[in-house]
Amino acid sequence: MTVAIEMGHTSAGAPAALDLEELLATRLLVQGNSGSGKSHLLRRLLEQSAPWVQQTIIDPEGDFVSLGERFGHLVIDAEEHTERGLQSAGERARIHRVSTVLNLEGLDAENQMRRAAAFLGGLFEVARDHWYPMLVVVDEAQLFAPAVAGEVSDEARKLSLGAMTNLMCRGRKRGLAGIIATQRLAKLAKNVAAEASNFLMGRTFLDIDMARAADLLGMERRQAEAFRDLERGQFMALGPALSRRPLGVRIGPTDTSPRNGTPRLMPLPEAALEDARAIILAAPPPETVRPQRRSSPDLLDQLMAAKSAALEIRPEPVEAPTSAEDLAERRERVDRVLRAILAQPDAGFRVIGVLYQEFVVRCRIEGLASAVPDLPEFRRMLTRARAGLGSDLAGDDVWQDVSVRASLLPEDMQGVFMMIARAAKEGWPCPSDAAIARAYGSHSLRRARRLLTYIEEQGLIVCQFDGTGRRTVTLVELAWATAPGDPNAEAAEQGSLAL
Repeated sequence: MTVAIEMGHTSAGAPAALDLEELLATRLLVQGNSGSGKSHLLRRLLEQSAPWVQQTIIDPEGDFVSLGERFGHLVIDAEEHTERGLQSAGERARIHRVSTVLNLEGLDAENQMRRAAAFLGGLFEVARDHWYPMLVVVDEAQLFAPAVAGEVSDEARKLSLGAMTNLMCRGRKRGLAGIIATQRLAKLAKNVAAEASNFLMGRTFLDIDMARAADLLGMERRQAEAFRDLERGQFMALGPALSRRPLGVRIGPTDTSPRNGTPRLMPLPEAALEDARAIILAAPPPETVRPQRRSSPDLLDQLMAAKSAALEIRPEPVEAPTSAEDLAERRERVDRVLRAILAQPDAGFRVIGVLYQEFVVRCRIEGLASAVPDLPEFRRMLTRARAGLGSDLAGDDVWQDVSVRASLLPEDMQGVFMMIARAAKEGWPCPSDAAIARAYGSHSLRRARRLLTYIEEQGLIVCQFDGTGRRTVTLVELAWATAPGDPNAEAAEQGSLAL
């Protein structure tokens, strides 16, 4: 069945139709300067296709939340959820076929990128049984797939760019049809833009953007200046879902509207200068100190109550102990706190920032405030703990060599490598996919297998399977090898390796 949705009218007055099934297979790129009508075009497309296909919108400005009232989209305020929570929300939305709007309004650029990447990751990593057709609309795509590094951290940029690349390059086989809109093609990563086969180009003024738009539409360079003459809501269309030749299209009206309409001129209020002076230059209101948000509101109260019931809380000593015995005792107490946190059922799937907050609170209650490590050191401790290594083993020369090899990998993979190294050194069975996924902080067994493949490609390990399907992992150069292990075993059977 062919589903054609009407986007508006051509320059000749004929209906401008978009083949929805072809769009699902070929993706769409929308480009136009601010005020050219991109958001209006996306809204028209979403409204017309809502009865036919599941949708999700990555909305950095909160422009599309009004779709929820009219078409039943679930609006998710990203500010109220963690990255892990958004990844789970993406997976569940895909499984239950619920159209969603991810509202990123109110977050800074880095947190917008991180949360959008987490949500897109959930859509992408869902099991094959749930690869239903889905439109994924990303407004202001240059924010999530920038062509060059900006003021955000490299980690956030890599996460976001990787998620956008997966959407546009690998999403088709998973039923995900990427629709990306950008103000400037020059600011959008080329490997993301190049995967679209359908184009709607709106009003553009900069020469570099006009030249790229003309190239994408197969127009001559001398024709590029025509983009300056386009009116608001007018676009040049090309692609298998739109037209085989460049075609002028005027986008039709929409049933919903954004919360913030187009600014309109209004007369200034009449007020005397003295009244205005009194209002504008009045004394500022007193400052209010906002309480700090905690990931678990009652955590401190619960821990304090438990501690008080066991013994009287004594004040912390002013001077830190200097003897080797005291320092060793403090390290052991800090390790016990970390082990207690990791013993919680969901500890493997919580973000490091939340784990660190709980770790600091527990250390203070134990009277270890002066021994609390900083966040980078906590990350290293967490890596060793997830590999089952205590402070005594981590200080061994052999394990120092393993740590150096692990440092060749991204930080979030180092714990998995060290867990495998420990299993190989002790001759234990190879950790299962579930145990590896838990140590990595994921529920996805597919991701665990890809992780092993990546580590093997770096030349650090060699994976082998015997005739019964059991897996053996050998560490290159160290010649340590695990015993054969069932990759499909449950994580609980190998929990001691992951902790």
